[in-house]
Amino acid sequence: MVNLSDGEWKIMNKLWEKDSTITELTSALQGETGWDKHIIITMLNRMEKKAAISHKEGGRAKIFYPLVSREEVSMQETRGFLQKVYRGSVGMMVNAMVQDQALSKEEIQELYDILEQAKKK
Repeated sequence: MVNLSDGEWKIMNKLWEKDSTITELTSALQGETGWDKHIIITMLNRMEKKAAISHKEGGRAKIFYPLVSREEVSMQETRGFLQKVYRGSVGMMVNAMVQDQALSKEEIQELYDILEQAKKK
């Protein structure tokens, strides 16, 4: 199981789009985060220890790539959030969103369609 920090998610989102070097990641994230290459290197090392990413030698620079899929990590994060905040209950989460009026008519229809598909399976 791979747990990612918010910063690691930013890096993973870039790597899921395209395998990248430290320079490419620094350039891609600089405007959004202000991180320099030393921060990127530290985070990449931490992510390699977690087995979330790996690298291959690419001439002058290492090329980093994900070892886990976005879907895999997203599902783990969702389960963890659901367990932590709503004691694992999807119903409690949806009810909280309904009570807070956080769902638009389109989102309610989308949920309905998803549930209908699940019912058929």
